[in-house]
Amino acid sequence: QVTLVESGGGLVQAGGSLRLSCAASGRTSSSYPVGWFRQAPGKEREFVASISASGIRSPNYADSVKDRFTISRDNAKNTVYLHMNSLNPEDTAVYYCAIGRFGYLARSSTSYDNWGQGTQVTVSA
Repeated sequence: QVTLVESGGGLVQAGGSLRLSCAASGRTSSSYPVGWFRQAPGKEREFVASISASGIRSPNYADSVKDRFTISRDNAKNTVYLHMNSLNPEDTAVYYCAIGRFGYLARSSTSYDNWGQGTQVTVSA
């Protein structure tokens, strides 16, 4: 079993940056495809970005974050990162990471499991 823990959230002004981390523990002898999702109050959980197990293949991004967010990973540290730039209030949400069950190209939350507890990101205007 693999446990994921997100960190790095916080309060930032519009235009600012944050780096989220998703650290894996447990059965980490293999690398896994990982996705980042977010959920704002009253809204459904939505796909943000995903990365292959090796990190070699081109990452997958939602249109709303493309060119602003970058997903990366350090398999030696069992950690996946989400670098977020040019943040705006619409990015305010709880951000979650999860493991892709069928690879990293899926964008539906039902294709992911081993969800972390989430980290709050709040962007003020």
